[in-house]
Amino acid sequence: MVKFDHLLYGGDYNPEQWLEYPEILEQDLEYMRRAHINTVSVGIFSWAVLEPEEGVFCFGWLEEIVEKLYQNGISVILATPSGARPKWLSDAYPEVLRVDASGHRNFFGGRHNHCYTSPVYREKIKIINQELVRRLGSHPAVKLWHISNEYGGACYCPLCQQEFRRFLKEKYGTIEELNRRWCTTFWSHRYSSFEQIEAPSPRGENELHALKLDWKRFVTERTTDFMRHEIACLREAGSDKPVTTNMMYNFEGLNYPEMAPYVDIISWDSYPVWHKEPETVTASDCGMQHDIMRSLKKQPFLLMESCPSSTNWQKVSKLKKPGMLQAASLQAIAHGSDSVLYFQFRQSRGASEKFHGAVMDHYGGDTRVFREVTCTGASLQSLQELCGTEVRSLAAVLYDWDNRWAMEDAQGPRNKNLFYKETMEKSYRALRKLGLNVDVIDMSKTLEDYRLVAVPMMYLFKEGFAGKLRDFTEQGGTVLMTYWSGIVDETDRCFLGGTPHGLEDVFGLRSTEIDGLYDWESNAAVPVEGQEILRHTYTCRNLCELVEVNGAKSAVALGDALWGSREDVCRTESESDASCCCGAECSVNLLGGRERFGAQVLAVYGSDFYAGTPALTRNAYGKGYAYYICADFEQAFYDELYASAVKEAGVATPPLSEIPLGLEVTQRESETAAYLILQNFGDQDVAIQVTDGSYRMIYGGNAANLKKYETIVLKRDKI
Repeated sequence: MVKFDHLLYGGDYNPEQWLEYPEILEQDLEYMRRAHINTVSVGIFSWAVLEPEEGVFCFGWLEEIVEKLYQNGISVILATPSGARPKWLSDAYPEVLRVDASGHRNFFGGRHNHCYTSPVYREKIKIINQELVRRLGSHPAVKLWHISNEYGGACYCPLCQQEFRRFLKEKYGTIEELNRRWCTTFWSHRYSSFEQIEAPSPRGENELHALKLDWKRFVTERTTDFMRHEIACLREAGSDKPVTTNMMYNFEGLNYPEMAPYVDIISWDSYPVWHKEPETVTASDCGMQHDIMRSLKKQPFLLMESCPSSTNWQKVSKLKKPGMLQAASLQAIAHGSDSVLYFQFRQSRGASEKFHGAVMDHYGGDTRVFREVTCTGASLQSLQELCGTEVRSLAAVLYDWDNRWAMEDAQGPRNKNLFYKETMEKSYRALRKLGLNVDVIDMSKTLEDYRLVAVPMMYLFKEGFAGKLRDFTEQGGTVLMTYWSGIVDETDRCFLGGTPHGLEDVFGLRSTEIDGLYDWESNAAVPVEGQEILRHTYTCRNLCELVEVNGAKSAVALGDALWGSREDVCRTESESDASCCCGAECSVNLLGGRERFGAQVLAVYGSDFYAGTPALTRNAYGKGYAYYICADFEQAFYDELYASAVKEAGVATPPLSEIPLGLEVTQRESETAAYLILQNFGDQDVAIQVTDGSYRMIYGGNAANLKKYETIVLKRDKI
């Protein structure tokens, strides 16, 4: 694990844009000191200045800047410049430019407009990267390598097509196996050799779901392989300093868990749209993204980019209101970041991001934004002891890239707005409202560290995943799975037999149908009398799954909405053997949750032809419990359900008498201390009462009146 001796504060610095203004460069150093900036990233997009002509290197300016930064107590994150290539490279070697899905080679321009497979591009990257190592790799200012910048996109050139075929041959072995796994007999699209396969294209095959899924996996493989090439170039040249690459918010194009093992520390770029929705909603979404990134390695991460002011490429360039910059920055620290870094230090004069917020704007003086940056820097200095501490979680929510790719291309049960991310967020928010740390993990991660795991819309089951959930539940874990789970395998082939595949006995049910609701339709979950999990009726929309509880010949359908008359149902069951007097497997036993017939029904649908059938179930399996959520319910449903499930799972909540609306609670800890970080993202001031007297305040103001955007940090020494 990469450890720093202080929280990193600063951001992207592009001095090559100001070489003709030496007075500005001197002024920058002064303002960095004033703002408590201790780290900057340099070299991103600098290739055209570092190598203005092929083989002609101009590193003097960068060496001078790095040395001046060092003399002023400022560390450097040194970037490889592969995020955008110089014009001479594209002109001399057109093969480095990408080909789009229609088969057309791109013109020069943009950022990641280069082929990751191209031997020429890889060779040129090796040359420039190793030159960086020779010139600056051993400089004491350099603490970390920043590999490229926001990797993304795909190339469809002949070189990449051939690599795709190689990728498939390694995966499937024979073309017969590929045809079988891809179900190519459908529409008579069988292949007789790997050489016949082409990447999905709007001009060609674009409806073979397994092809499209494997192509997306291949794009991650190519990108990761290129990143590893960049890292190998640094290592071959003699640098052993840690590496990172900056990832992006909710990025669909790359499977980040596949890339994570090859970097030493995770970093990402955070640009939430504050002040558009209620701050509590945006804060929850941003916090979840922090937790996704932290969970990739389950270690502290870096906030590599954030904006001090307005973000120019969003639909509306909204200013951060006073206090928001510091609140957002400290939220990153709370969730496990060891840095707050901005894009950018000084606003550029022209081109794409000339109006993107910066520490120093075009005025270049003591602005409101600069004062807030300075205040935030001072706050981080007072919280240095948080650096290197960890966020440890007993609860996790599953969120998987392969699953997302497959489900969103599946063509049913809704071809618009499946709401996968939104469904996952409901579980995440419900747990966070209880003050719990939450990991957000994919199917590859182990579950042994958790007591409760949420599995929303896990349409695709990777090999071994069902067994992992089975073992987790059997050994005492609590799992909460939603509708549309366990439907297909890794190549998007539907499982034969019942679903959720391999877990029918664990959940005590099987799925029979799923109803896609029109946008104007809704249904409801009505609590079953006698159960103690739900107290209220809740609305559901979008998707309603029909399930049959094990042992029943039909789901609990009683023929009229909300049960109707119960006189037509036999109620004279024997308490001794749980048998029904009629001798049949009737629905009576289902209502009582008898183990013989599977899961206990906690709530039923309130309307439509499936009124009275299960909408929420709970099944005891081994030492644990398995809940099944049958429909897309409102947030309040999740809030009540998870409050009960967390208590049942034995997950301890924070030592607060209550958690007011809008209060975000996060905990970091070391071997010797535990930290409780409380932030108010609500519209009202809140009063907080900590029930554990061993906590003491180390940062912030009045817990009895925590104002909007304010943060307090409490510490408890471990015995």
